[in-house]
Amino acid sequence: ANYSSKIIDPIQSRCAVFRFKPLPREELFEIIAKIAAEEQLHIDQKAKEALYEVSEGDCRRTENILQSCAATNKTITEELVFSMASLAKPKEVMHILETAMQGKFSESRSLLLSVMLNYGLSGLDIVKQLQKEIWNLSLNEKQKVVLIDKCAECEFRMVEGSDPYLQLEAFLAQVGIIKEQK
Repeated sequence: ANYSSKIIDPIQSRCAVFRFKPLPREELFEIIAKIAAEEQLHIDQKAKEALYEVSEGDCRRTENILQSCAATNKTITEELVFSMASLAKPKEVMHILETAMQGKFSESRSLLLSVMLNYGLSGLDIVKQLQKEIWNLSLNEKQKVVLIDKCAECEFRMVEGSDPYLQLEAFLAQVGIIKEQK
């Protein structure tokens, strides 16, 4: 992403700022199909869905991920998309959270480590994905808000230099006890 706050004021004052809305799913799929035809790529429907999810409608990000995928293989799969985007599949992230919610802390830790190693994710990468999936958990709104707060605290501590895995373990512990809170 581009952040205008990262550009110094003298340069900002000489620039026009353009903000682009995310493209709708169908428009992005048309662009993906056009690229696939021109570059002779085979992209299945799940891979298209993954591209849309990963890019959040950002065409530039979609093209960059597609370029990385195509450099590896002419057949683009969902797994390849998530791998090139350095993201875990949402189902896997959800499984980590659900396992922690069931009180299986050790198993959820193992799943977390496995996902981080398999996809080459940093602590900050995975915490952002965990935050997205919290909203899909079968918890009440108050519990979700508490977990989002814990997620933000986890991210803050990582940015400040704390051990990412320790912070993620602490977060999973909070997920494990949240079910008991009303």
